[in-house]
Amino acid sequence: MRTLKRLSNSTLVLLLCLVLGGLAGAFVAPVGGFAFFVGQIYLALVNMAAVPLLMVAMFFGLRQLMLLSHPGWRIGTMLALAVGIVVVCAAGGALAGLVAAPGLHLSDAAHRQLGQLVLQSASDAEDMRMKLFGSDPASVAAGALALRDVIPDNFYRVLAGGHALGILTGTILFGMAFAALSSEQTRVLHSVFEGIYRTLENLIEYANLLLPVLAFGTAAHIAAQTEHATLDAMSGFLLSFVLCAVLLCGAAVLVIASRTREPLGRVISALKPSVLVGLMSGSATAPIPHAIEAMSTRLGFSRGVAELVVPFGSVFVRAGSALYFALATVFIANLYERPLGVGELVLTGAAATVAAFVSAGRSGVVGIGYVGMVLSMLQLPVEAAGVLLIAVDLICEGPRNLLSLLSVCTVVALVSAGLPAERTPFVEIGVQQEGAAVLRFAFTRGQLALATGCVLLAASLIVLMGVGVGAK
Repeated sequence: MRTLKRLSNSTLVLLLCLVLGGLAGAFVAPVGGFAFFVGQIYLALVNMAAVPLLMVAMFFGLRQLMLLSHPGWRIGTMLALAVGIVVVCAAGGALAGLVAAPGLHLSDAAHRQLGQLVLQSASDAEDMRMKLFGSDPASVAAGALALRDVIPDNFYRVLAGGHALGILTGTILFGMAFAALSSEQTRVLHSVFEGIYRTLENLIEYANLLLPVLAFGTAAHIAAQTEHATLDAMSGFLLSFVLCAVLLCGAAVLVIASRTREPLGRVISALKPSVLVGLMSGSATAPIPHAIEAMSTRLGFSRGVAELVVPFGSVFVRAGSALYFALATVFIANLYERPLGVGELVLTGAAATVAAFVSAGRSGVVGIGYVGMVLSMLQLPVEAAGVLLIAVDLICEGPRNLLSLLSVCTVVALVSAGLPAERTPFVEIGVQQEGAAVLRFAFTRGQLALATGCVLLAASLIVLMGVGVGAK
């Protein structure tokens, strides 16, 4: 088991799995397809445990946060920092699109390839028209349904449907009521929640052992399903997005290191498990236990703040999506040879911020579909978003989730200012702490022989008594 954990947390092993997966997808497609299927099982297990883990972690986080100094100020600071970081990432995406200009100088072959994808997506979407500002009864009903998903009238409905925003709302309200009760009133419930919390942590930890298989299967799936001409045509956008995400992630790590006052290498080592899980899994919820453990136990930030902000941020603080939406909009504008002015870039950043918050709780193709909101603001073809959805969704999902994860960790580091460190000292397994009382039992050979004889004699007497009772 320890060997599997080391392999799943090894950067070299995961990179090797990506390379081998790409080769398998190109030459041995069935092997890659089976690995991709196993990876989907891993994601199903993680998502199954994510919703109850999010709820229980926020219960504990709210209760511990209410015991800290100035809880209202800290909650307000969390929300302000979350919004500010998303705005910064959206602005960074717009500026990166202006500087790198992806899609502006493409070859004729690249234009033809992307044009075919756009035409194909437009024909497929002919029967799936979306009215963003309609006033017909269907749109009104959809809007009412979306409102009920955010502020649910039935918590069990959103829980069964997996609507993350509604679950988040109900969890916050229940957690605030739970935090307002005294410790005597919640002692039993607290112990139950603690057991559930640790069980779900173990479940996700064991599921993460399949991370190398997921990396292998995802690389094989991309290599087998994505045309090389499409990747070549989208290479400018991919390179711009990955570089911008790496720069913003590096800035987030530097902020965390400055708050801990620890060496940068130690901070990176503490964050490594959560970073690898977030990058390779493509799931926003899989690295939650690792991130809470890294920010509290290893780096010494408040566990109450970490247990509240990390689950909340995994749904709400979609900094990576804001960066992606803004950069994708500039790419589509350049693709159609429509350069954006300063005012339109500002509108792009604002619309990407709104789209990032509106898409909270959505992932994969459903979440990326919200780029159409930003495109519609600039009167750009929404059908062109199909190019991104089909071609680069799986490639960009890892960096997108990683940026969101590190942004959440940055919020934890900033909000925990002035609180006592909760870092626990590392104790090696098998090393006995000084002063601990140890009860030892030592027997000589004669004492063991005497004890064995007494046990045999007692057993014989019991057998004889049983025979006598049975004979009567």
